[in-house]
Amino acid sequence: MGRKFFVGGNWKCNGTTEEVKKIVATLNAGEVPSPDVVEVVVSPPYVFLPVVKSSLRPDFHVAAQNCWVKKGGAYTGEVSAEMLVNLDIPWVILGHSERRALLSESNEFVGEKVAYALSKSLKVIACIGETLEQREAGSTMDVVAAQTKAIAERISDWTNVVLAYEPVWAIGTGKVATPAQAQEVHAELRKWLHANVSPEVAVSTRIIYGGSVSGGNCKELAAKPDVDGFLVGGASLKPEFIDIIKSAEVKKNA
Repeated sequence: MGRKFFVGGNWKCNGTTEEVKKIVATLNAGEVPSPDVVEVVVSPPYVFLPVVKSSLRPDFHVAAQNCWVKKGGAYTGEVSAEMLVNLDIPWVILGHSERRALLSESNEFVGEKVAYALSKSLKVIACIGETLEQREAGSTMDVVAAQTKAIAERISDWTNVVLAYEPVWAIGTGKVATPAQAQEVHAELRKWLHANVSPEVAVSTRIIYGGSVSGGNCKELAAKPDVDGFLVGGASLKPEFIDIIKSAEVKKNA
């Protein structure tokens, strides 16, 4: 059984009620491959989760963009995993580079968040990736291995984890890792999982790419053997997101 292609749309901190309704209408009208070919998850801001969840086509799922590291309580401004479960939100994005950089979320903190969310039966899109300085210093693999290790040390079951490799220098910059660069890191990550977690987890875990994915570059990226899908930023707010979902056909026909 091959790894099912996965396309996530991270809407980040964008949208009004009207805009969100338009995006959902576009998604609902889109002709995309069947759910046995591609799994689609969109991640609106917290405040729009209920409206998107209630109006989105049933074959697409919804993710939160973050959640708190433990049970709720006196944590003003935070949203707990339990609340997401209560709202029937199946997925959460954790460790996005914007949160690591802007809010100083450490590898360990992200690892704890992933472990807690999984313990509450949420599925997790766990983000990893290096900065431009780290890539130019030749430490890409050291960085992403350390980020992955902090997760691996805290979890035993990888069934509900999707790893999102997002080179920070390619997010929202228009710079895209070449298909060869993406494939290289994905293959190395799979080798790391094989050696440090298990061969089974290495084979079954989906490793998706994020960083200026567009309708124009998605097919070439999707054709790479270790690229199992995408986490899409800006383009997930546009009709081209449908084209990106359709790139799953590249895998089906491979």
